Amino acid sequence: MPSRSRVRSLPRTIFFGSPQFAVPSLERVAADTQLCAVVTQPDRPAGRGQALVPPPVKQAAQGLVPGLPVLQPEKIRTGDFEATLRQLHAELFVVVAYGRILPPSILELPARGPWNVHASVLPRLRGAAPIQWAVINGEGHAGVSIMRMEAGLDTGPVAAVATTELHDDDTAGTLSQRLSILGAELLGATLPRILDESVVLMPQDDDRATLAPLLRKEDGRLNFSQSARQVSARARGVDPWPGATAMLGAEPIKLFGPRVLDTGSRDLRPPDPGTVLSIDERGLWVACGDGAAVVFKEVQLPGRKRLSSAAAAAGRAIAVGDCLA
Repeated sequence: MPSRSRVRSLPRTIFFGSPQFAVPSLERVAADTQLCAVVTQPDRPAGRGQALVPPPVKQAAQGLVPGLPVLQPEKIRTGDFEATLRQLHAELFVVVAYGRILPPSILELPARGPWNVHASVLPRLRGAAPIQWAVINGEGHAGVSIMRMEAGLDTGPVAAVATTELHDDDTAGTLSQRLSILGAELLGATLPRILDESVVLMPQDDDRATLAPLLRKEDGRLNFSQSARQVSARARGVDPWPGATAMLGAEPIKLFGPRVLDTGSRDLRPPDPGTVLSIDERGLWVACGDGAAVVFKEVQLPGRKRLSSAAAAAGRAIAVGDCLA
């Protein structure tokens, strides 16, 4: 626990964030600054009972600092919310996957600036879903950037960048966990330079910018006329949400754990893309447009549990020769 004199010397900070991805950065901010409030999304109904569930950042914040104000506005572009922020007299804002775009009037409040931990190597993948699109696009590496925020969509100058290789079995979920820790570490290394004003900011090259829009449910639909690598990347990039789907007859099924495998001596003359070539201990072999196959370890049919592909085949839910549209 920091001493009272040290607490007085630390900058008053408001943290904005919502999902689990933001929690390690929240913990870093609580350790290195005087955390005076957290702003997060409202509690939302979830599960079969539709009970209200607080965001992970709220749950973590309540355990970090007893009595810490946790603000959950439905709307942030209001005079009342801005007045509440002003009354907290924060010198620093740190924003990590909050889920809403802060207006200029709020960004101008902290004297030491608003800073964002963004899950890409800017200017690539600006937007709401950089982790998912990094996997879907088959990027060679992923990363995090510490950016001073401005009114544009992730357009502010960059203070620091850290990268990690993208693995062939990475899903959006596994990559998010890795980047969450990497972002918190980079934030911890960058905060001292922000606070002593020695940080060097690099403007972004807008000509190199790409976008990472919010995923929609239909983004999970697989297109087996693409190459096996593209199908695998799509399936992994939409895991855990919205999940990779294909149609088996009139029913949608979910597919998990894709791997790209050479079909070897298998006769591919001429199965249509989406044809189930084989089902074995490795999984469900599905033909793709480039002649290779994606092998899915697990499947889930509507109203049923997630099963290994071999178990689903044993139950005659799916068979060799079926075509996944």
